[in-house]
Amino acid sequence: MQRAYEHWSGKMLLSSLRRKFTRGVWPIRTLSSNPEMKEFLNYLDSLKNFEKSGVPRGAGTDSDEGFDLGRMRRLMERFGNPHNKFKAVHIAGTKGKGSTAAFISNILRTEGYSVGCYTSPHILTIRERILLGRSGDPVSAKVLNDLFHRIKPELEQAMKEENGCISHFEVFTAMAYILFADENVDIAVIEAGLGGARDATNIISSSGLAAAVITTVGEEHLAALGGSLETIAMAKAGIIKQGCPLVLGGPFVPHIERIIRDKAATMESPVVSAYDTGNRCTVKCFSILNGRPCQICDIVIQVGQDLKMSCKLHDVKLKMLGDHQLRNAATATCVALCLRNLGWSISDESIRSGLEHTHLLGRSQFLSSEEAEVLGLTGATVLLDGAHTKESAKALMNTIKTAFPKARLVFVVAMASDKDHVGFAREILSGGHVETVLLTEAAIAGSVTRTTPASLLRDCWIKACDEVGIEIFDDGMAEYDELINESNLGDAMTILSTESSLKSCLITANKILSRRGKEEKSVLVFTGSLHIAASVLASLAG
Repeated sequence: MQRAYEHWSGKMLLSSLRRKFTRGVWPIRTLSSNPEMKEFLNYLDSLKNFEKSGVPRGAGTDSDEGFDLGRMRRLMERFGNPHNKFKAVHIAGTKGKGSTAAFISNILRTEGYSVGCYTSPHILTIRERILLGRSGDPVSAKVLNDLFHRIKPELEQAMKEENGCISHFEVFTAMAYILFADENVDIAVIEAGLGGARDATNIISSSGLAAAVITTVGEEHLAALGGSLETIAMAKAGIIKQGCPLVLGGPFVPHIERIIRDKAATMESPVVSAYDTGNRCTVKCFSILNGRPCQICDIVIQVGQDLKMSCKLHDVKLKMLGDHQLRNAATATCVALCLRNLGWSISDESIRSGLEHTHLLGRSQFLSSEEAEVLGLTGATVLLDGAHTKESAKALMNTIKTAFPKARLVFVVAMASDKDHVGFAREILSGGHVETVLLTEAAIAGSVTRTTPASLLRDCWIKACDEVGIEIFDDGMAEYDELINESNLGDAMTILSTESSLKSCLITANKILSRRGKEEKSVLVFTGSLHIAASVLASLAG
């Protein structure tokens, strides 16, 4: 996924006999679960999976309630401590981890390095979480399956000795580290799963860490990370290692940044910030590149404090849209410069090319017109974005407003149960007139345990509309059926509808969009979770 990713045409979707492989093309059909992985996937499903069940209170804190890193260290000792055999960039943060990891990985691959990349969650297959080598392809089903059978006896013994407490995430993290060592990667880019201090990925030593990265600090997973913004910052600062450079994304609330910088000072770690006064990162305009929107940006980094380094990139064509993605690109550029400062060969042109060729499933992802047609949404601009916090909702609306200032907006929203549903809705509704919101449900990590019922989402959106002062009609009102069948809807109202499935959302969306003339631009946005984006992509794969 950290490679350039371009969709194939609708005709290719409809024909399983034709495949077009070009640089940066990743057909979704190739990502479907392979039968040979069945035993391995069943084994993983038998383990404790906090993505499905939700994370316990205090689990990500450096406390007695926190996850047991000792267990992870003991597990890795069984396999010869493979995490000590490669250099790593370790990334923590509330938002932007995956995108920043994608940017960094692509920069390094463009320079010619063999890169391991470990991220979560995945969209269509767990193989997406581990990318290997110079190609940036997901690990193959065969490689994963062979590794599983190789280490299964040791896993089972470890499970006995740890009283069955080894989790899904711990096992898969261990497998990623083993594969990176087996592949002899030049460097690994590793995304922390939760927080940082007690995350299973945080067994990397100072000798193995090339750079630590903290992208942002927000209130997501508040209970699991100690209950306050300050405890969240401390948890994420747990990835800082003695003497290793720290790159900050941001922007941060001043006292939160001070917590992180104070931790870096105690570890004698030089700090580079994408928001340093000498840096200038701006979106100049939006354009269309190969039929899809991109933003033309300037990224100028001039650091002269702890580390002296500079890079001037003008007219960078980012496929990842929005100010937040520009910040992620700037953060990745700072990481690349830190590595260059440490002796890694990374040219400005590799930085530019790596940034420009980065595209991720479900993040600011626009479907082609052929793909929209396959979904029955002919003529609509379809955007998939996994925004699920109020901060990311605001960023999403800013992007839409800039790129499509006069478009009619229809949203399809599904969310996990542990999110700020009202805050998310408030930011969407405050960002511009939203004509229709279709509220539905999507499985979270293959389970409905953390799925928010559409009816509950509707209550939250009604409350948000009340707070923002927007007139609504919802499908619980007597006037709804008459209104939804009218040919002209008032511009001042927002329609809320609960739908039982993605299929019913597509039918309703098509009904609403078909009432518009061809001259009226319509944008249909699937958001609230990466899992609703995954549902759309899976339906395209057929």
